[in-house]
Amino acid sequence: MDTYHYITEGERYQIEILLKKRFSIGEIADAIGHKYHTVWHEIRKGTVKQLDSQLVEHHVYKADYAQMVSRNNMSNRGRDLKIGSDHGFAAYIEDMVKNKRYSPEALLLHAKNEGLTFKTSLCCKTIYNYFDMGLFLNVTYHDLPSKKGPAKKRKRDSDVALNNTKGRSIGERDPAVLERSEYGHWEMDTVVGGQGKGKSCLLVLSERMSREEIIMRLRDKRSLSVVHALDTLERRYGSKGFREKFRTITCDNGVEFLDNEGIERSCLTKGSRTILYYCHPYAAYERGTNENINRLIRRFFPKGINFDTVTAKQVKMVEDWINNYPRRILGGISSSQYRKDLLPV
Repeated sequence: MDTYHYITEGERYQIEILLKKRFSIGEIADAIGHKYHTVWHEIRKGTVKQLDSQLVEHHVYKADYAQMVSRNNMSNRGRDLKIGSDHGFAAYIEDMVKNKRYSPEALLLHAKNEGLTFKTSLCCKTIYNYFDMGLFLNVTYHDLPSKKGPAKKRKRDSDVALNNTKGRSIGERDPAVLERSEYGHWEMDTVVGGQGKGKSCLLVLSERMSREEIIMRLRDKRSLSVVHALDTLERRYGSKGFREKFRTITCDNGVEFLDNEGIERSCLTKGSRTILYYCHPYAAYERGTNENINRLIRRFFPKGINFDTVTAKQVKMVEDWINNYPRRILGGISSSQYRKDLLPV
């Protein structure tokens, strides 16, 4: 008697036929080559309730039903989900992704920083796998931030910006800035709304060392509006404070940044307030910090938005959210905490 294989679909139909002929379980076991208890459990698993023409209930073994049950059980085999019945952890993940717009990596860092503990522990990859499997009740894969990897660096088509003949090239910038070992070196960009949807946009400044973010709403995308925004910042920090905070600024060759003299010129003194550098054309990776943080901004202000309808309060909320967002590159803490702990600024 072969006792080391599962009951097959064909054997299930044999069981159904033999039961109709009123064979005993022992006789059926001998006929198909299985142990008594194996056949007994099989019959129990595949028995369903049926009504006859007199509406009398009968319990009948059905091979097709037993096969369906067996197939479902086989598909569910394997290791149990690590999160198990830890409903508190699942609720935390759903809340942080849906309401706080955190990525799996960021929510794990937030839990660590806040001293939150759960019954189970998961790595970032496992949480992403659970989203791919559709295991969460209130959030889906589409609620996650982009899972794309870093963009590939594009080969520069030109080393010269044809519409910017007066600006200082990033090639003249001190190579030490690349090391991110000194605070005060910023990248500047604009985040625009949908085409034909208002004139307003956002001016974003990203500090390379601490990933600090400053976001300001501009009335339009003119160079005059950019200069006025920087004038506002200089008045906020003072002439000396601005020079210490904004040692250099690096931007692209967009028309809104072409007034290099106005950007560098102090509105409070006769001297300059910063040094402006321009990236090479088609080289957005030279402002990598800007590009990465702009993706965080897009979680709140998606492409196609009309910034004319966005308030200064909403912009400030996003700025605070980014500056308090846990960052792996900062050792799991936020930009605000990083500056508080490590920088005398």
